[in-house]
Amino acid sequence: MTLCIPVNEDLGLQSQVCAHFGSAPTFLLVDADTGACRAVVNQNQHHGHGMCTPLASLANETFESIVVGGIGMGAYNKLTAANIHVFISEFETVADTVAAYKAGTLPLMMPGRACAGHGHEHEHA
Repeated sequence: MTLCIPVNEDLGLQSQVCAHFGSAPTFLLVDADTGACRAVVNQNQHHGHGMCTPLASLANETFESIVVGGIGMGAYNKLTAANIHVFISEFETVADTVAAYKAGTLPLMMPGRACAGHGHEHEHA
């Protein structure tokens, strides 16, 4: 099972989960079974509100689910329309996030938890 996790910097499993999906500098593709990681640069990191194209940088990648710290409603809708499961992580690191995913304790992102805009610095607890 491959997960896509937006991160602030590629530090492998010790990477910090980014607080907002669309603004993440990097997406980390993680094999949940082996822990193998591969980074993909977010080419659409700097975009206007509502202009996030979440699958553009990931178009040639294969993954089953995305795990986010936070996400806007537009990006959430685009991902779910593409049949990609979106989970929310309240953990700081990729390692802790993957462990929770494997344990089945990560909740699915629900529309009511999506962010209303960009440029915010808040927790998604």
